[in-house]
Amino acid sequence: MKQKLIIVRGGGDLATGTIHRLWSAGLPVLVLETEHPAAIRRQVSVCEAVYDGQTVVENMMGIRIWKCEEAFQVIKAGKVPVLVDPKGESIRTLRPDVVVDAILAKKNLGTSRDMAPFTVALGPGFEAGKDVDVVIETKRGYNLGRVIRAGSAFPNTGIPGNIGGYAAERVIHSSNPGIFHNICKIGDIVTEGEEIAWIEQMDGNRCPVNATINGILRGLLREGYPIPKGFKIADIDPRKEKLENCFTISDKARCIAGSVLEVVIPYIYR
Repeated sequence: MKQKLIIVRGGGDLATGTIHRLWSAGLPVLVLETEHPAAIRRQVSVCEAVYDGQTVVENMMGIRIWKCEEAFQVIKAGKVPVLVDPKGESIRTLRPDVVVDAILAKKNLGTSRDMAPFTVALGPGFEAGKDVDVVIETKRGYNLGRVIRAGSAFPNTGIPGNIGGYAAERVIHSSNPGIFHNICKIGDIVTEGEEIAWIEQMDGNRCPVNATINGILRGLLREGYPIPKGFKIADIDPRKEKLENCFTISDKARCIAGSVLEVVIPYIYR
């Protein structure tokens, strides 16, 4: 009998919420990632295994593998395999039961219904019933986590969700292209105007990255990452007392994950 398998495309923080929920339910999960993931909430993103070989998020260990044939051995050991395969070429070889697009690119980067018998996508860029079987709403608010079986999620607004009274102010984007360098680290308390990082510009000049609000540094891009202008590089949580939020899966990710589990379980055990 063919082994059951769920493939999740993407291993960022929202994707990891879904991966963790599926893993916690005892389901076999393989994660597909790019060669250079750019998660800023790195402490809760399984994609960090691409760089470090392995990573742990809330007791779930992600292990980088180099060939798709290694996946089931890692799954059997109770861990989550992470394979660099941005185009999803291994999907045809492994023939999974379910594919979940959790890239959160706000557009479809190549996921289609013919990739698996059952397909799910998170967020905008997909039409349920056409591109995939089910879409899960990812916009904060009343409809967060809504299961969409016909139609699409809300279009991307470009405005981060409100946390502690702050929305756009809490997320920092690069003002210039270059190489990103950290000064602070995830979990640090920062004050508005404080230099938390800097960008080494192509002309050799140094461009400071300053905190936009007071709070705790919840997300920060990996040291040495090459960035274009406008790239998301940091996330500040204004709730300074919430240090644990830097190292745990978010409420938004858990809500979305519950909806994914809701639609996947009936299919897997049909």
